[in-house]
Amino acid sequence: MTDACADAAKLVVGDRLHIEAITVASGPESIEGHYDGAVASVGLMETLMANPDADGYIIACFDDTGLDAARCLVNAPVVGMGEAAFHIASLVSHRFAVITTLSRSVPIIQHNLERYGLSRRCAGVLATDIPVLALESDDGEAEKRIEEQMVRAKALGAEAVVLGCAGMVSMTRRLSEKFGMPVVDGITGAAGLVGTLIDLGIATAKLGGYAAPVSKAYHGTLSSFGTAAD
Repeated sequence: MTDACADAAKLVVGDRLHIEAITVASGPESIEGHYDGAVASVGLMETLMANPDADGYIIACFDDTGLDAARCLVNAPVVGMGEAAFHIASLVSHRFAVITTLSRSVPIIQHNLERYGLSRRCAGVLATDIPVLALESDDGEAEKRIEEQMVRAKALGAEAVVLGCAGMVSMTRRLSEKFGMPVVDGITGAAGLVGTLIDLGIATAKLGGYAAPVSKAYHGTLSSFGTAAD
C-alpha cells in the first residue's frame, strides 16, 4: 500500500520533487479508529524527528492522524490526505460524499469535516465495512462494495466522491469513468497541494497553535520527545 501511494504521488509531482514514502517503524499495521490513531501518532512523531529536513510532508492516513502535532514539530508544510481531498472536492462540486472503510471511522471523518468547515458541503460519510488491509486483495469484493456506496452517494445528491482510505488510491480513475463524476483521492490531492505550497515558499505558521513544542522533560519510553523543541 505504501508503494502504491508513492507511485500515485510521483505521477502528480513528476520530476520536480523527490517523493520518499516511509512506513512508521512502530505502531499498528493499519489505522482503524480512535485507538489506532492515538498509538500511531507516536510513531509518526518519531519518524518526523528522524527526517526533519524534507521540504514538505504528507500524512497518508485519511483520518489525518497526528496532523496538528506534526505541524508543530516541523516548519515545512504538512498536508493531510483527508483535508486535501475534502478541499479539492469542494472546488469541483456543490456537495460531495466520502466513502470509507469501517463504520468506526465515520465519526472521525465527520469530526474532521466540521473542523475544516466543510461539513455542510458533505452529503454523507458512507462505510463499506471493508478492513483497510483487505483493500490489497485482488478478489474484487472491495471494489464491488465501494461501487455500491457510489450508487448511494449519487442518490444522496453528491456530485463528487472522496475515497476515504489510502488503500483506494488505484481505483480513482475507474470509478470516475464508470459513474461519470469526479472521484477524489487524498494521496494525489495532498501531493499536488504540498508541491504547490513548496513552490510558493509557504511554510507552516508558528505564531499560535502550530508553535514549536515547549522544551520540557518527557518521561519513560517517551523521554526522547523532550528533544523535539531543541
